[in-house]
Amino acid sequence: MSKREFSRMKPLSSQVPLATLIGREIRNENVEKPFVKYGQAGLAKKGEDYFFIKTDCYRVPADPSTAFSVFAIFDGHNGISAAIYTKENLLNNVLSAMPQDISRDAWLQALPRALVVGFVKTDTEFQKKGETSGTTATFVLVDGWTVTVASVGDSRCILDTQGGVVSLLTVDHRLEENVEERERVTASGGEVGRLNIFGGNAVGPLRCWPGGLCLSRSIGDTDVGEYIVPIPHVKQVKLSNAGGRLIIASDGIWDALSNDTAAMSCRGLPAELAAKLVVKEALRSRGLKDDTTCLVVDIIPSDHSVLPPTPRKKNNMLTTLLFRKKSENSTNKATSKLSAVGVVEELFEEGSAMLIERLGKDFPFDKNSEIFRCAICQVDQPPGNGLSVNSGPFFSPASKPWEGPFLCTNCRKKKDAMEGKRPSSPTVTAQ
Repeated sequence: MSKREFSRMKPLSSQVPLATLIGREIRNENVEKPFVKYGQAGLAKKGEDYFFIKTDCYRVPADPSTAFSVFAIFDGHNGISAAIYTKENLLNNVLSAMPQDISRDAWLQALPRALVVGFVKTDTEFQKKGETSGTTATFVLVDGWTVTVASVGDSRCILDTQGGVVSLLTVDHRLEENVEERERVTASGGEVGRLNIFGGNAVGPLRCWPGGLCLSRSIGDTDVGEYIVPIPHVKQVKLSNAGGRLIIASDGIWDALSNDTAAMSCRGLPAELAAKLVVKEALRSRGLKDDTTCLVVDIIPSDHSVLPPTPRKKNNMLTTLLFRKKSENSTNKATSKLSAVGVVEELFEEGSAMLIERLGKDFPFDKNSEIFRCAICQVDQPPGNGLSVNSGPFFSPASKPWEGPFLCTNCRKKKDAMEGKRPSSPTVTAQ
């Protein structure tokens, strides 16, 4: 690697030598938490977009040293009820699934599974209301340099790093573009096709029938089969000490702008102005054809007042160096520490729609108790009222009877319906 290429990897305006940063990582010294600054902007066409910002969340109640921030966008369809309900309940449902009295590292490791539980619980509880609306959900937690993103639908979160590389942290669950999701939906009993008009002509994007939804994952949508699942794609990354910028937006932005264009349109600007500029650029490009909502979140080194400037030109040669996946088999702790310096380290990513894969077999529960807590609805029940999610044909006969998370009868039925193991007829018919 040339000296010029190596110099581009370093924070452009950091006053701390790279060798010092490496030394800190090797000695496992505490690096000061970054500042988190944000901005929001939007334009309404149908009034179905909602956003959520909470910067004073605590892992340990009333302990500011354990603070983390949450940013989310909910793009509703067929009404606003699902978006509002999800905005008001999703965070609490996620936190209620988190183990108590654990370290920060253990908390971050437990977070992906708790996000799955929170999304499914929110969907289950909303469907009891008997309303037909649905919503996407892109839910972002920022804890120090660690960013965790969970999403269903086609709202999106991108990361713009100091190396000028733009990374997508979500997966679009549109039937039109996502072949894997189309195959899953049809295998679970759904029908995928375009809208037929008089004369037999097929128009518009691919949709799932009944219901006509063009997404394969969402929260709500009671008038669609349960193979449209609320199980989120989850990605967790650790930024380098140079920081980075998150752009979280509804599809009104992404239908008009590419990831790179959105990032480049607002580089060098404070977060509040950046969000307005992204919306303005989308409006200039496509016009106001949908609700457009944008959150910009800057994760800034503590010795900077604003995010250091980023090169405008993307350097493809450095992509693999700036975004390195964590090695699952690495035994060299010093090497693992070094990988977090000057790169974005991928800690976790999973997008399976199978609940048994997302909850796993090591879900914590009290084996000695006669009362079991359902892993989804969090309700205590006698074991005779449900089953372990890991019982059945998917696991070997050697598995213990209550190995893994316990599911009550209702949540077990929900799991089976999402996986196409039982008929799933909509409980409410769209008018």
